[in-house]
Amino acid sequence: MTEITRLFDFPYYQLKHYNIQDALVTKYNGVWIKTSTEEYIAKANTVSRALLRMGIQKDDKIALISTNNRTEWNIMDIGILQTGAQTIPIYPTISETDYEFVLNHSGAIYCFVSDMEVLEKVNLIKTNLPNLKEVFSFDEIEGCKNWKDLLVIGEDQSNQDVVEDRKNSIKSEDLATIIYTSGTTGKPKGVMLSHKNIVSNVLNSASRIPFTAGESRAMSFLPICHIFERMILYLYQYYGVSIYFGESIEKISDNIKEVRPTVMSAVPRLIEKVYDKIYSKGLELTGLKRKLFFWAVDLGLKYEPYGANGFWYELQLKIARKLIFSKWREGLGGNLDLLVSGSAALQPRLARIFAAAQMPVVEGYGLTETSPVIAVNDMRNFGFKVGTVGKLIDNVEVKIAEDGEILCKGPNVMLGYYKDEELTNQALADGYFHTGDIGEIDSEGFLKITDRKKEMFKTSGGKYISPQLLENAMKQSRFIEQIMVIGDGQKMPGAFIQPNFEFVREWEKLHKIPVDKTNEEIASNPKVKQRIKEEIDVLNEKFGNWEKIKRFELTPDVWSISGGHLTPTLKLKRKIVLEKYKDLFQKIYG
Repeated sequence: MTEITRLFDFPYYQLKHYNIQDALVTKYNGVWIKTSTEEYIAKANTVSRALLRMGIQKDDKIALISTNNRTEWNIMDIGILQTGAQTIPIYPTISETDYEFVLNHSGAIYCFVSDMEVLEKVNLIKTNLPNLKEVFSFDEIEGCKNWKDLLVIGEDQSNQDVVEDRKNSIKSEDLATIIYTSGTTGKPKGVMLSHKNIVSNVLNSASRIPFTAGESRAMSFLPICHIFERMILYLYQYYGVSIYFGESIEKISDNIKEVRPTVMSAVPRLIEKVYDKIYSKGLELTGLKRKLFFWAVDLGLKYEPYGANGFWYELQLKIARKLIFSKWREGLGGNLDLLVSGSAALQPRLARIFAAAQMPVVEGYGLTETSPVIAVNDMRNFGFKVGTVGKLIDNVEVKIAEDGEILCKGPNVMLGYYKDEELTNQALADGYFHTGDIGEIDSEGFLKITDRKKEMFKTSGGKYISPQLLENAMKQSRFIEQIMVIGDGQKMPGAFIQPNFEFVREWEKLHKIPVDKTNEEIASNPKVKQRIKEEIDVLNEKFGNWEKIKRFELTPDVWSISGGHLTPTLKLKRKIVLEKYKDLFQKIYG
């Protein structure tokens, strides 16, 4: 076996063991274009030769900014890493100010962008980037150098021996990439990850993912600049999985039908949206079909793994799978055996219903600083438990601090924060990485996350509130698209709510209420507010009296990344949301 110790070893391992024709597949002008393992490596080497001719030294920094995942990104990633330089992946959707900060803080000397939109953002701040020598684009854009220029510069193979020397000089412990976390507060932090950090995470997670080597097909659309998707792409390469890149979030359902993947990764928000769409279709049914649909849904919501519900339940589930759930599966391409979910808490009801429908969502947990996986569920060998993030992966140690914080130690823990010793020392105090998450490990070894340490707050009565638990429960209502629980130091929790505007309009139509034209009208409609209050009252029943949401206000905006409400991984930017809705805060608490 080829030993894998550095990230660029993955494609070579794939070449030796699988050598597939569709290693990386991207859609250009309506056609899926396949890149084989051989071509992937050949182009990466061409890029390495070109970079050396352009004077790239070990430890130089090169930024990659792409609005969608694509073959070029992966070729550049390997091509850059082989020279001993580091990749700086950047979220395409952050502000120009953040672009400027990351490009200057990292000292990136070259920047590769995907398209016109990103290029325009970089061009706006170019004069403030003294280190940046040149910008290249993946798309053909007039007036901008193209990444294919490197394929020309590196065509002559006479310096391949220099590339090999560089590769041989790179150690597992060397820095591979700096990932700037979007941060729910303040300036982005540059997380330094070594080859060993990410390679160990891939290899230690590999046994948890039930792939038939060389026979699986993945759909990739979560941002590759985030360590979750990037680590999974290396894992796919390790297993000889064909990777198809989704065109965009908007086109993902079409892409799934075309590609018919067996596996894909997603964040809970997207899984919620898929479920809501299926549910809406069920509401349109009539008569017996409708009855059968909701019988299957009710059955699915009671799902327990490993036949724990007994023979009669399993028999009914068999029928539900044949009549109803098979159609759900067909809607997602028909071959989907596995969804991997991370980045936020998955609602247990979704874990149950998708497992019942034979498309299990295995929830995992980790952070950028832990490369990322700490724990993950696995359907096999009793390794799956609803409401938990699974058991710890191999060689990773977790201890729970006295205040409930999850502390982690292992080869996956980052080198530190770039140019920030103080923050590094705080995060890695006493040899463990302090995750900032609160959790517990049960008697069977399953890890359960209960909250973010920084997000918990106390009411004026001294009671602790876990906002995420409340928010996850409330988002089960189809009327609620987004919610943020507030009330630090107040006598009771309140909430800002962004209604599901589309669903509210359908509800108004159905109940012969005049349909609101604008989102502002919906947010100020007393009938809508009353209906949402009824939903909250029902969901509040699960919580103690001090935790119940007593008052809330509706917001007219759609909460978004570009609006500043959400991070690129769709987590709430609590400070910013609080600032945006100061007036609503006053209405709630006077």
